[in-house]
Amino acid sequence: MADIEDRREAMVDYQVAARGVTDERVLTAMRMVPRERFVPDELAEFAYEDTPLPIEAGQTISQPYIVARMLEAAEIQSDDRILEIGVGSGYAAAVMSRIARRVHAIDRHEELADLARERMAALGYDNVVIRSGDGTRGWPENAPFDVILVAAGGPAIPVPLREQLALGGRLVIPVGAADEQRLMRVTRIGDDSYVEDDLGGVRFVPLIGKHGWGSAEREAAPDPARAIRDAAEPLPEIDDPDFAACIDRFADARIILLGEASHGTSEFYRARAAITRRLVTEHGFTIVAVEADWPDAAAIDRYVRGRKPPSQPDSTPPFQRFPTWMWRNEEVASFVTWLEAYNRDKPARERAGFYGLDLYNLTASIDAVLAYLDREDSDAAAVARERYACLAPFGSDPQSYGRMAITEGFARCEEAVVAQLRDLFERGLKKRQLGNDDFLDAAQNARLVANAEAYYRAMYRGAAASWNLRDTHMFDTLELLLAANGTTAKAIVWAHNSHIGDARATEMGQSRGEINLGQLCREHYGEEARLIGFGTHDGTVAAATDWGGPMEVKRVNPSRPGSYEQLCHEVGHRRFFLDLRKGENTDARATLGETRLERFIGVIYRPDTELWSHYSSAVLPDQYDGWIWFDHTEAVRPLLAAEKEGTADTFPFGL
Repeated sequence: MADIEDRREAMVDYQVAARGVTDERVLTAMRMVPRERFVPDELAEFAYEDTPLPIEAGQTISQPYIVARMLEAAEIQSDDRILEIGVGSGYAAAVMSRIARRVHAIDRHEELADLARERMAALGYDNVVIRSGDGTRGWPENAPFDVILVAAGGPAIPVPLREQLALGGRLVIPVGAADEQRLMRVTRIGDDSYVEDDLGGVRFVPLIGKHGWGSAEREAAPDPARAIRDAAEPLPEIDDPDFAACIDRFADARIILLGEASHGTSEFYRARAAITRRLVTEHGFTIVAVEADWPDAAAIDRYVRGRKPPSQPDSTPPFQRFPTWMWRNEEVASFVTWLEAYNRDKPARERAGFYGLDLYNLTASIDAVLAYLDREDSDAAAVARERYACLAPFGSDPQSYGRMAITEGFARCEEAVVAQLRDLFERGLKKRQLGNDDFLDAAQNARLVANAEAYYRAMYRGAAASWNLRDTHMFDTLELLLAANGTTAKAIVWAHNSHIGDARATEMGQSRGEINLGQLCREHYGEEARLIGFGTHDGTVAAATDWGGPMEVKRVNPSRPGSYEQLCHEVGHRRFFLDLRKGENTDARATLGETRLERFIGVIYRPDTELWSHYSSAVLPDQYDGWIWFDHTEAVRPLLAAEKEGTADTFPFGL
C-alpha cells in the first residue's frame, strides 16, 4: 500500500507539478484519488505511468498530466457544479469531486457509465451523478453549470454546451481535426457573450454525437488501403541485390536513420544490413551508428577497421548486458563479418566504422577511460579513479544510484564526473588529439559516464526527463562522429522506430513532452536527414516478459483493426516500400495523415496488454520519410556460446 501511495505522490510531483501545473486544489485532489481503481485490474501496475491507458469499450483513460492541465484551466472552485462529457473510467470525475460541490458526467458508452458509477460508490464519492447518452447535447435539466469539461475533440464548440454555462462559467474542450486540435477555454461573460482562450495543441479521441463528429463522415470515407496499394513499391527478397535499390533516392542525405518495430525481428536487421551495404559501397557512407552502448560497439569497431586492441583487452566479450540478443545475434554477426572484409583492403580513412550511440554501460565506460589514462598519464588516471569512486558502489545496479540521489535530494556524483569529462577534453585540446581514435573513444566514454549519471537520476523524475536525456545523448554522439570524420562524412543509424521516427508526430511528443533522435536530426539537418520506419503484421519476435528476464521466442499478435499495421496488411504485398516525402504519393500521404495506432515492440513484449504497452497514436507521413513493410516476420537468431571453427580469437563477439 505504501508503494502505491509513493508512486501516486511521485506521479503528482514529477509528471504534473514539475510540468507547470500549480493549482494546489488539483494537485491535492490527484494525491487523494487512487488511479489504479480506474483501470482494468491487469493494468493496475501501470496506473501511475505518464501515459494514457486502455479501458473498457475500446476507450482510454487520459494521461495524468492532461487531466491536470484541463482541470487547472477550468479554475474549479469548491462550490462549483460541473458537467463532464466523456466520463470514461471516471478518474477525472473522481478528481473533480474532491474539489467541487457536485459533478454530473455523461458517456455515450453505457458500459463505461455503469462501471464509473460502481467505482464512485465503492470509493464513497457520493457527489458524482453519471448517466449514458449523447454528451454533445449536454444535460439541460441540470443546467446551468459552472464548469463543463469535454474529454474528446469536436469539429467545433457545441452550441448546447455554450448555452448551458452559467454566467462566468468555463467550458474546456479540444476543437479541431484529429491531427490538429486546440485546447479551448470558453468563458461566458454575458447572455450572448463569450471569451475564448487558446491553450495550445492537444490530441483527443473524436467527440461523437449530434453536435460533434457524426457517422456520415466515416461512412463516406474511401477505402484507405487502395491509396496505399497504388503508392506501394513491392520489394524482392532481402537477399536480392535490388532489395535496397529503393533507398538510392535518399543517397544525397548526410544521415539516413533506419528503424525497426521491434528489437528482436530478423527481417529488420537483415534489411538494415542490406541497405547499409549499398550505402557504404555505392554512396560513400562511412559511419554505422547503432542503438548500442559505446564501449561494446567499440570492440566491434576495432575489429572491422583493423584497429589495435587495447593493451589490456577486456576479457569479457561485448554485448553481455541485457538484452544480449539485441546485438549478439547471427544477423548482426553476418553484417560485421561483411564489414570487416569490405574494409580489409581500404586505406584507413576510407574504412567504415561501427559505433554505439547509447549510454547504459556505465561500468565499461569507466573502465575504458581509466585504461586510456593509464597508458597516457598515470597521474591523471589516479585523479579519475578518485572521481569515479563515487559511482563504484552502484556499478552492478546503477538504477540504485538514481534512487539514492533523488531520495537524498542532490546529485552526489554529478560534479565529479562532469569535472573528469572537462579535464579529459582540455587534455585532448592541449595535445591536439581530437582526431585520434583512442582519444575519441576515451572522451566519448567519459561523456557517457557523465550523461549516464544524469540519466539514472532523471529516471526518478519521470519518463520524459530520462527519455529526453538519453536521445539527446544519442544525437550528440552522432554529431561527434560526424565532426570527427570530416565535413563530407555520412552516417547510417540503426535504432528503434520510437527513436528514429519524428516524435512531434506521435503521442510521445504531443502528449508526453518527449523528443527523440529523429526529431533532433530533422531540426538540425532538415532534408539532409532521412527517417525510414519499418513495420510488420504478425510472426514471431525474440523478447522478454520482464526487464532482465530470459529471452523467449514469442508469437506476435496480428495487428489491431484501425492501426497502420492493419492498413498495410490489407494492401496485400509481402514486402513493400512507401515513399512518404512531401510532394510524393499525395493521395497515400493524405490517407495516412489520419491519426492511427502504431505498434512498438522493444525488448519486452507482453501480448496480453498489447494495446496499452505496445501501441501508440501517430501520424505516419509526418513521422517518417519512408516506410518498409514486411507482412510476416521471424525472430532474430541469438548467437550460441560455442566457438566457431576457424574463427580468429580476435573475432569481436569473443566466440
